[in-house]
Amino acid sequence: MQPALETNLMERILAPENLHRAWKQVKFNKGAPGIDGMVLDEFASYARLHWDEIRQSLRDGSYQPSPVRRVIIPKLRGKGERLLGVPTIDTNYLTYPIRKNSPYPDSTAPLLYF
Repeated sequence: MQPALETNLMERILAPENLHRAWKQVKFNKGAPGIDGMVLDEFASYARLHWDEIRQSLRDGSYQPSPVRRVIIPKLRGKGERLLGVPTIDTNYLTYPIRKNSPYPDSTAPLLYF
């Protein structure tokens, strides 16, 4: 992994107003638990305890998002099933400010490697 390519971009992503907006969005969406089983109520205290190491791993490029939890849901009108990947709450929380500050509009590919 490499450190964030643009320090200014990472500082914008980690700006308190962006992180606050991200938390509001995750709460509004009622984020479901991912593979780690962590629920919204648990995440706030977890993030407070581990924020320094999370922030540092984002800055130095060592942050690794958790795998998604695979869920099978029925398709509309009962015609088969569809696979859905549910990310962890921390991944949802951290990708929101990245998406909002990304120099790659409408692209999710760079998010896979943040």
